[in-house]
Amino acid sequence: MTTTARQEFYQRIDQQHMTPLWEVLGALVPKTPTSPLQAALWRYADVRDHVMEAGRLITAAEAERRVLILENPALRGNSSITQSLYAGLQLIMPGEVAPAHRHAQSALRLVLDGEGAYTAVDGERTTMRRGDFIITPAWTWHDHGNLGDQPVVWLDGLDIPTVRFFDAGFAEHGAAATQETARPEGDALARYGNNMLPVDFQQTASQPTKVFVYPFSKTRESLMGIARGAIDAHFGHKLRYVNPATGASPMPTIGAFAQYLPAGFETKQYRATDSTVYVCLEGSGSAEIGGVSVDFALNDVFVVPSWHPLRLRAASDCILFSFSDRPMQQVLGLWREEKMA
Repeated sequence: MTTTARQEFYQRIDQQHMTPLWEVLGALVPKTPTSPLQAALWRYADVRDHVMEAGRLITAAEAERRVLILENPALRGNSSITQSLYAGLQLIMPGEVAPAHRHAQSALRLVLDGEGAYTAVDGERTTMRRGDFIITPAWTWHDHGNLGDQPVVWLDGLDIPTVRFFDAGFAEHGAAATQETARPEGDALARYGNNMLPVDFQQTASQPTKVFVYPFSKTRESLMGIARGAIDAHFGHKLRYVNPATGASPMPTIGAFAQYLPAGFETKQYRATDSTVYVCLEGSGSAEIGGVSVDFALNDVFVVPSWHPLRLRAASDCILFSFSDRPMQQVLGLWREEKMA
């Protein structure tokens, strides 16, 4: 068949909303991942003033959630930092309340700046301290408040693009701005976070973790503990956060990790299919991401696209937090990694 005949054929079937597979097969079934994402860095020192300005322009009550979204440069207008994940910087000023709501999306919070705020999840409050990893599982009631005298900023990470892909989003506002306190602070951590469980507790596959705060003090203690042993050439000293009742990810759609890189250490190159968002919690260093180099410092956020080789260098003792959609990919049998020289 001639090229002209084919083009005429394509035009005719286009009227029936049809497309020939052979013209797009390579893009639909690539030999290796071809992510449209770009490696990108948000310097906290540069964006903090914008976050604070938002606090003067709109209240937490008006905004419901006062957040500046971090959009991947290749996905502008999509409210996405990766194809499957959302990230943003949320601010709550002294005396404010971000009102109670719940939604189908799972969320994490990583506290970056300030003291005095709290998050409440299903009737229990936790004080937010710098570096704490806090989650609000899907369809759990949650609100935030600031009882201190400082602005507090944290990084939000949600599976909004994933839920949007499935057209499965639901949300509901609370009857009051703040929840009734049903349990004392620390109750969930005491019941579920110390290698013990209530005697009548039964974990189901769909049930989210009961532990919703992972204190940075404990994270740091664990990282420094394993740092007394051998160091991994590709990861430094790296741990993953888990649901203590199952050993699985705290959220089915988002995995979270923490790693310690001693001063002067440089990892070997590594790549994986999960696009990953990194946050620097201590120290400084640099990242080479698929040939793009970025320098990072305290509270900076950077993103590594799928299957882009990553090499990390620590200029000083460095602790990095990261999150990705690895749990989803693993359940679907899609996740793959490659350790490079």
